[in-house]
Amino acid sequence: MYDTIIIGAGPAGLSAGIYARRGGLKTVIIEKQSVGGQAQTAADIQNYPGIPSTSGFDLCYAMMNQCTTFGADFVFDTILQISLVGEVKKVTLASGTEIEGKTVIIASGASARNLGVENENEFIGKGVSYCATCDGAFFKGKTVAVIGGGNTAAEDALYLEKLAKKVYLVHRRNALRADKILCDRLEKSGVSIIWDSVVESLSGEDKIAQVTLKNVKNDTLTPLLVDGVFVAIGEIPNSQLFENVEKTSSGYIVTNDVMRTNIHGVYAVGDVREKSLRQVVTACADGAIAADDIIKSLA
Repeated sequence: MYDTIIIGAGPAGLSAGIYARRGGLKTVIIEKQSVGGQAQTAADIQNYPGIPSTSGFDLCYAMMNQCTTFGADFVFDTILQISLVGEVKKVTLASGTEIEGKTVIIASGASARNLGVENENEFIGKGVSYCATCDGAFFKGKTVAVIGGGNTAAEDALYLEKLAKKVYLVHRRNALRADKILCDRLEKSGVSIIWDSVVESLSGEDKIAQVTLKNVKNDTLTPLLVDGVFVAIGEIPNSQLFENVEKTSSGYIVTNDVMRTNIHGVYAVGDVREKSLRQVVTACADGAIAADDIIKSLA
């Protein structure tokens, strides 16, 4: 039996793994995809203290190597069922393996939010993407539109400008929500910002060819010819699997200041948790706090 089962190998889960193992806890980290979560797709992280600039991939794999060095176990599989109530927590994997632990740290992160237009799914992989650093290279010398107004959208637009012939940034309001430093960089860039607009429809034959934009103030429809559309309009917490855990109306897990949920021995950290700031540095802090509390509670 493990002292703690960490679900998710993003920055929050990896940080929890480092602190848990350094504290002597028998630790396993379960991840269904690749290490790093959404953070590993970031092309350039410039706000992690002590590291002026690094890719999300490099930072997250350095964290994984730390976990491995300290002796954390990694299991790459999909969770089919989880039982959180009771003194022994049980996780059943797609492979049929059952893992038991005294505590669980939910670090399952969040997923990109879809546009919600009728034929969006038809164009996924055919011009519609939710990860600029993953798919940007396919649009070298082409025209693309980034949808959104936060930090991710601004970062994506600036990244794509290095590759694409033309980049549009489409935002539903008349001001961006992105940090000032990113807004300043956009002003000096060649990115064209289209204000007060949302995506009404997507069209094309074998691949995306046009985005129809709707002005939210006067309902005017405007066609925009593009080769690619990058969606960056927020995220949805990956919390559906965890029944009986208290959540907000948006699905984020509610915790106290030491990351405890309403279920004894169950913690939530990182982007899946209700919080005011979702960044790599705050995710790492969440993981450290949760692991520290478990170390103290199991002592």
